[in-house]
Amino acid sequence: MEERNQTNQMDTSVILVCAGSATRMQGKNKILLPLGDTNVVGAAMRAFEKSSRVAEIIVVARPCDHDVIRETAQQCSITKFRAVVAGGATRQESVLCGLRMLSKETTLIAIHDGARPLVQTAHIDQVIRDAQVFGGATLGVPVKDTIKMVDDHLIIDTPDRSHLYITQTPQVFRRQLYFEAVTFARAHGLDFTDDCQLVEAMHYKVYMTVGDYTNLKITTPEDIAIAEVLLRRREEETL
Repeated sequence: MEERNQTNQMDTSVILVCAGSATRMQGKNKILLPLGDTNVVGAAMRAFEKSSRVAEIIVVARPCDHDVIRETAQQCSITKFRAVVAGGATRQESVLCGLRMLSKETTLIAIHDGARPLVQTAHIDQVIRDAQVFGGATLGVPVKDTIKMVDDHLIIDTPDRSHLYITQTPQVFRRQLYFEAVTFARAHGLDFTDDCQLVEAMHYKVYMTVGDYTNLKITTPEDIAIAEVLLRRREEETL
């Protein structure tokens, strides 16, 4: 019984990274685009709000978006919303800004793209459990298509598809391991666009937790239309 209680404790802090630019969204801030009865970041916060393992949600965003994000959290009844802070010049720096707000009780850190609004709570819970066991874990899905390596428009190699996965978020790590990785990266002048790479740079293995293909990232205008369809289908299935 004691072991069961430990695995169900609220021990995870979520850093929701929303500080990116809108260069591929025709100048629109993708995290604030309408989605269902809220917006993209609101839908993402709701998924983590429902997780029994999540204790707090810290949003990293541009200062001009802070008021809207606070209003969204209130409208969506996000009780685990802790703070919204300004980001840095790179994704890695933005995550560091969120790390400064972590509660002392945090034992696991989950970093999630704010532009992935359809992540499912069940998958959040699973990747947290896997990170607790392996030290680090990320959601991902197997590659469906054949991938080609190309140099100067010429195919130079075809990797074995059975070993290839599309990496998603959240990416979850034990607190001590992640801070060691951040310290290592800063000491060596490394800056990554993927949090797993921080840990991989120290030769640690990260577990791949299989999620699903609906956990898409809103990157182009077409993606928000796809997200709307997927959200409606998900809502219809729960009726």
